[in-house]
Amino acid sequence: MKLLIPLYVHPAEDPGAWHRLITAAARTYAVVLNPADGPGAAPDPAFAAVADALRRAGARLLGYADTDYGTRDPAAVVDDVRRHRDWYGADGCFLDRVTAAPAGLPACRRLVRSVRRLGTGTVVLNPGVHPAPGYARLADLTVTFEGHWSAYVSAFSRPAWAARLPPGPLCHLVYGVPEALVPLAVRTARERGAAVCGPVTGEPPNPWSGLTPALAGSDR
Repeated sequence: MKLLIPLYVHPAEDPGAWHRLITAAARTYAVVLNPADGPGAAPDPAFAAVADALRRAGARLLGYADTDYGTRDPAAVVDDVRRHRDWYGADGCFLDRVTAAPAGLPACRRLVRSVRRLGTGTVVLNPGVHPAPGYARLADLTVTFEGHWSAYVSAFSRPAWAARLPPGPLCHLVYGVPEALVPLAVRTARERGAAVCGPVTGEPPNPWSGLTPALAGSDR
């Protein structure tokens, strides 16, 4: 099981977390870089330094870009992806808050084609729920669950199209996981057809400000 790591904390605020992430880079599917709800208005030297260290450690880097459920100007989203590439060497993108509705599929397809034309190697879509089935064919990875552990254990269900997929292209991001249950969260994601997961113990408003204990290898 590979781990998707959205670490939404500045390197100057928690340098220890970034150091641990760099040393555990081999266990990750990818690391999401998010300096300022996107790449920010100018390059951040601290993020550039950790991005370089992660890249040298073998990590895949995804630049965060918010699509605002399809309402944001696609050109602005593409520009975010370009700046992540130019400033931080991101070789992929994490398109957040992607609409899941069938009506939004053509626009999402055009957006993915646009970022691919930039040379983007890995595209991750995050609708946070199971979208209409066509979305998963657009991306290298689709996040089909983002939510609290309590909902993950009590209200998760998957449509027939997701159940038919081979393990690989789906990811579950679960927050509020009690630390002792992180290994169970990893096993549960695997049993539910996800080959990538990201269980964290954090709670809103920013559950992604800390690293997952799964990086320590306790789920093996």
